Formats: sequence, structure tokens, C-alpha cells
Amino acid sequence: MQNLTMNHSRMEMWSATPTPFNDDLSVDRESVCNLIKHHQRLDVTGLMLGGTCGEGPWMTLDDLCELTDVARTVADERMRLAVQVSDNSVRRVLDRIQKVCVSGAQIAVISPPFLMMNATPKRLLDFFRKIIQNSPIPVGVYDRGKAANYCLNDEMLEEMLTEPNLVLIKDSSSFQRDRASMIARVRALKPDLRILCGDEFACIEPIQHGYDGLFLGGAIFNANIARALMIRVRAGDRDGAREIQLRMNELMLRIYGGEKITCWLSGLKYLLVQMGIFTTIQSHLEYPLTEECRGAIDEMVTGNDRSGYRDDLMIS
Repeated sequence: MQNLTMNHSRMEMWSATPTPFNDDLSVDRESVCNLIKHHQRLDVTGLMLGGTCGEGPWMTLDDLCELTDVARTVADERMRLAVQVSDNSVRRVLDRIQKVCVSGAQIAVISPPFLMMNATPKRLLDFFRKIIQNSPIPVGVYDRGKAANYCLNDEMLEEMLTEPNLVLIKDSSSFQRDRASMIARVRALKPDLRILCGDEFACIEPIQHGYDGLFLGGAIFNANIARALMIRVRAGDRDGAREIQLRMNELMLRIYGGEKITCWLSGLKYLLVQMGIFTTIQSHLEYPLTEECRGAIDEMVTGNDRSGYRDDLMIS
């Protein structure tokens, strides 16, 4: 197994990045280079390719490997490179891990299968453990809790977290104190395990309860704001952290198309086009881009909304 040393010297900021596509939905290699360089300016700890935001479940494996290969050629050693390889069987997942490993992935991220027949709790735990134990590279788990089609209860999650080759968990479930206490028990025995909050609309409580950092789909534009939030939380300034969380939430809602997240991926990609990182808003998911969402993004990027978000977005 590869020995991967995680950076423990600072609060960790991971980005579950979107993927740039050409008009024919092939990987936009030049924009991938832009994406990596932008994340380097943001000083992120790690980058996950091919997650939900990265449209990995809808891409071909060849495209995912190409994306990984281009990213690896540009990323420096400071940035951990993870790739989501989720699929419906242990054999298929391990095959994907082998291929992205050749392309330069350092961590394989898995989530519950998209479809599982005879989905007993024991079979789901066995699914995860067989992958973790047989992966040639360290493994991370993307835990969506009850939002996933199949989820582990806390007892089985605790058993899975003790696996030596499991190095991080992206916890996008609704925060629960009992689960946080369970994670603390595991960490007492396994201090190298990194626990990261994936709920970008509710970051405060996980950081308060000892999570190592954030793992956000919006980090490509909100990493600096989110980092300021973590600093406030760890300084004990909950009111200041709450103000930052509300500001970040407002920014995300403007980009994603309001409370119903109507324009989620299209708004995000349109922002990245306006920032000069992507060249198209092409997506497998085909979210609409409303005139209201487009206008809100244009105003923020130009500074015409007078909110100050332009300074947060247009970093150099």
C-alpha cells in the first residue's frame, strides 16, 4: 500500500471541483490546467476529481483518466489529488482505481453504490471493506448519510473507519453530535484519519467538534471565505463565524440560482467562464441557466452589486 502523509499543520481545505468540458463534452484540457492553477492560488490541501460536482458518475472512464492525467501534470506536491471511483460492484470499483492510479491519482474516493441488489447492512459494509483492503492507493469515503440510496448506520460506519487504508472521510450528512462523538473515539485510536465537512451551507458545528477542515463543491470560488470561517470558529468567535457562513451562503445561492438551487452546475460553470477559468458551461446534467442567475453572477463579477463579492472571487 502507498504511504500517503497528510498535511496536519494547518486547517485543511479540499475542493470537490467541477470538470470543464468542450462543446462535445470531451475534457477541456486547457481549462483543466487553468483549474489546477486557480486552486494553487487558493492554496487548497487537496482536490477531488470526478465527484458529483465533477460529474464523474456520468463521464466515461477514459475521460476520467484523461482528466486525472492532465491534473497530475500541473499539480505540485503540495496538493493531494483524489479521484472519485464509485460504481456498483467491488470488481468495477477496483478496476477504476487501478486505471486512475496509473493516471496519477493519490487517493481513491468511494461512495455507496448507485444500485445495489440484496442491500443488507452487512453487504454494504463488506462492499466498502473489500475495496479499502484491496486498493493499491489510500481510500477516502464520501458519506452522504441518509441522502444516499444506501447508507451505513453509525455502528458499521465506526467499524469501517478503523480500516488502516482509509485515510479520509468527506462527511456530507447532516451534522449529528452522536456521530461526531463516534468519530472522536475512532480518531483517538487512529490519529491520521482526516474528517472533513462536506456540507458547505453548515460548516460551523463540524469544525467546532474537531473536524479537520472542509471538503466543498464550491471551494473553487469560496475557499478563502470558508477558510476565514474556520479561523473564526477555532478562535472561539462563533458570532463572527456565523456572519461569514451567512455571507458565504448568500454567495452560493446567487451562483446556484436561489433557494431551490435551480441553476446549480450551470451557474457555477458560468461563473468560472466569467472568471476566465472555463470556456464553456457544458455539462452532462444540463441544469438551466436563468437570466436572473446569469445577471446576479455578472453583477458580482463586475462589482456592480456593491456587495464586495468581486474581491472574494477575482483573486490573482
